[in-house]
Amino acid sequence: MRAAQVEKYNKNSNSVKLVDIEKPSIGQKDVLIKVLAAGVSPLDNMIPRGEVKMIVPYKLPVVAGNEFVGIVEEVGERVSKFKVKDRVFARLPLDKIGSFAEYLSVDENALALVPDHLSDVEAAAVPLTALTIMQALDLMKAESGKTIFISGGTGSVGAMAIPIAKAKGLTVITNGSGANRDRVLKLGASRFIDYKKEDYVNTLSDVDYVLDTLGGNETEKQMKIMKKGGKLVSLRAMPNGAFAKRMKLPKWKQILFGIVGHKFDKLAAKYGVTYDFIFVESNGKQLQEVANIFETLKIKPSIDTVYTFEEVNRALNKVDNGRSKGKTVIIIDSIITKDKEMN
Repeated sequence: MRAAQVEKYNKNSNSVKLVDIEKPSIGQKDVLIKVLAAGVSPLDNMIPRGEVKMIVPYKLPVVAGNEFVGIVEEVGERVSKFKVKDRVFARLPLDKIGSFAEYLSVDENALALVPDHLSDVEAAAVPLTALTIMQALDLMKAESGKTIFISGGTGSVGAMAIPIAKAKGLTVITNGSGANRDRVLKLGASRFIDYKKEDYVNTLSDVDYVLDTLGGNETEKQMKIMKKGGKLVSLRAMPNGAFAKRMKLPKWKQILFGIVGHKFDKLAAKYGVTYDFIFVESNGKQLQEVANIFETLKIKPSIDTVYTFEEVNRALNKVDNGRSKGKTVIIIDSIITKDKEMN
């Protein structure tokens, strides 16, 4: 089968190589999937550059790709949740990535059934981002009726975070470019702040939760708008000791991340809030909850650009360098066409 592999770590390159390798075998609890399409995220660029080696030390070469949609071709003897021809999607387990391939094998507990109203391209865009939101809300212990600020909510993360947070009963505030105002309000945001006209630090206060998608200096700025006891979860700042402990990393890594993340713990204490960093994990049960929300509300993710499998490195560069209004997706199965999926 064809697959796109990370051959070696290179801090100055995010490229992968298309190769021919053996089709994977399956264990008793595994499912063999024919991959139709795969989502592309910033994580797919971080892995080749070695930026997540401290969290997940991959043995190279490794097939790239973290999320997908596909068709079940074969099930292991002890698989009970899925059958041949089911259309499924998943964020793959951290230690068993490989969605940039024509086939993959994965434990059934990572999988969920795809809502019928989603095309293959749309479904491929869902798992990693949606699970990030679900796990962030769980970490916050977010309660219905409270307020969440989602920074930079006009991209692919916001396009999914806003409707999920609203479905969970939260009042959603976000910011971004004014050109996206109507689209973001339609997704379910109660308030949109045009960052060119208004600084959220000057106009927001008493926010219960913050989903920080920006990192850098924005993390502290977002702490300033929160209630005492509020909870901030960051996708872009720095892992801390609490993160390392939650991920069950070795003791020495817990100590190291405790040191490197101390700056953010100290800032959180200064403002009387809590700080957490999240690195999304595979969870089929949570993803099925997402699928049910999407099915009920007929939510669709925003798609930016669709590439062929041969254009995998162009897709990675798009995510790395391009301004995005939604998710970038790679078509793995050549039967699917861009025109068919985007119409």
